[in-house]
Amino acid sequence: MKLCLTGDQISAEEAEQYGLVSERVPAGEATDRAIALGRQIATMPPLAVKAIKSAIRFGSDKGLEAGLAEERRLFTSLFATADQKEGMTAFMEKRPPVYRGG
Repeated sequence: MKLCLTGDQISAEEAEQYGLVSERVPAGEATDRAIALGRQIATMPPLAVKAIKSAIRFGSDKGLEAGLAEERRLFTSLFATADQKEGMTAFMEKRPPVYRGG
């Protein structure tokens, strides 16, 4: 609230302390880090990534009870997917999963 009302500028360190940034990287490395993070997320099951994003968006303006109910609904819906079966099979076979978004 203070930052919004005063327009004060803060350093990257302060932004991190306030929880306004996920991480800091050295100058000139932001694009490489963003690409690496995108690649990491791209290895995750697409339907789960979509569900996580949906739950976060939903919960940002709903109450805790509604947010938790939506999270539970999304979580449960993922158990009927081919990606869930692939993830479990890959875990049991000790190999990396290959998610296809189904």
